[in-house]
Amino acid sequence: MKRLAILLLSLALPCAAAAADYTVQPAGSTLGFSNTFQGESFNGQFGQWTAAISYDPANLASSKFDVEVTLASVKTGDADRDGALPGPDFFDTAKFPKAHFVTTGFRQSGGKVIADGTLTLRGVTKPVSLEVTFKPQAGGATLDVAGTVKRLDFGVGTGDYADTSVIGGDVKVIAHLQLAPK
Repeated sequence: MKRLAILLLSLALPCAAAAADYTVQPAGSTLGFSNTFQGESFNGQFGQWTAAISYDPANLASSKFDVEVTLASVKTGDADRDGALPGPDFFDTAKFPKAHFVTTGFRQSGGKVIADGTLTLRGVTKPVSLEVTFKPQAGGATLDVAGTVKRLDFGVGTGDYADTSVIGGDVKVIAHLQLAPK
């Protein structure tokens, strides 16, 4: 009986392997978004953020993303918009300086990998799902993530700014991460 237990344990250990931990290389990485204002598309990026990435495409159950974004670091290339986004009508960085996304699990959907998680923004926590594209390469990997966030679900741009015909209600989140093994 003891030999059977040892045999079963030795067979199970490869399945319990942890995902590989990665360090994000800032020089080749971006975390951004796109939306519309008065029918015109615009893009934005966050200059300050951290990401703890553990990922193994063959073992999604052991994979995890934990991302924290400094919201005041937002830049869109428009001085008026860049001044308004950190303010109380949008991100309200005086009260809520950070956004936080952490995965709750990964799943296959057709040929795609989906990272399910929770996003906390402006003190509101809601589920968010992101499509993941992971490409191993010599010395690391690239990780591309994309999804949509409904800004009004998080109280971003309420009041006079709640009109989704002026500011789009669906914000596309886009990240490209250059990863090196830890």
